[in-house]
Amino acid sequence: MQPTRPLAAALAEGTLVLDGGLSNQLNAQGCDLTDALWSARLLADDPEQIRAAHAAYVRAGAQVLITSSYQATYEGFGARGAGRAEATGLLARSVELARMAAADEPRPVWVAASVGPYGAMLADGSEYRGRYGLAVTELERFHRPRIQALAAAGPDVLALETVPDTDEAEALLRAVEGCGVPVWLSYTVAGERTRAGQPLAEAFAIAADNDQVVAVGVNCCEPGDAGRAAEIAAQTTGKPVVVYPNSGEEWDAEARRWTGRATFDPDRLRGWQTAGARLVGGCCRVGPEQIAALARDVAQVA
Repeated sequence: MQPTRPLAAALAEGTLVLDGGLSNQLNAQGCDLTDALWSARLLADDPEQIRAAHAAYVRAGAQVLITSSYQATYEGFGARGAGRAEATGLLARSVELARMAAADEPRPVWVAASVGPYGAMLADGSEYRGRYGLAVTELERFHRPRIQALAAAGPDVLALETVPDTDEAEALLRAVEGCGVPVWLSYTVAGERTRAGQPLAEAFAIAADNDQVVAVGVNCCEPGDAGRAAEIAAQTTGKPVVVYPNSGEEWDAEARRWTGRATFDPDRLRGWQTAGARLVGGCCRVGPEQIAALARDVAQVA
């Protein structure tokens, strides 16, 4: 069901459950994601797989679906021969597929259009470093066209996610001005700093007085780092906090595989909520089973 009220109003009343990693669910469905476009390739080649992956999270209890547009850019689609009009249509399709996945669900499901960082387009893991050597104005120029295309498709919110540094956060917040859609801003972090090394209090302060930003927080980070980051986000901005860490494994960009041990635990929920989290879920390698457990815990707390 498409919601009848804004996301910000729902956050004022309680905690909403986000979905988990789209790519791991697509892998579980047998999809090949070795292409530089990652899951965004399926927007053109097999959109039904994306709809099915979203639907798996709806069945698990997700109340907010994040679209498959994280790595979808005009530049990336252009490298595969897609013209501007086709690329605009594919960006819009990412929102449509999420809406379709929730169409028969009796409860409201919000759709967050993913706006990944510049490094996601490079497909070399540089979103976990930031500092690409581009000025804020150059990053703003890169992000603005696809933000406009995604906003025109009618999502409930734009997810400015996996942001590695404050320069890109500033560029993204400039690029969304006037688009008519609320946003959340979510950094990828290491400890109490952005991936580029800036203190989180400084990073979150960028969004503190921006009324378009309905939530701030972290994603695609170590689960153990999320609680303290949530506290800093809430203390710095006074806004609802969004928390969706990855499984705890580490991404090896050169080998293009995950290594290490999974540490994601739905039992962390209460700590996240105490810190101010009102949007909770998982990122890479967190699947429907973990989101179902998280949804059950949220329902019990409510």
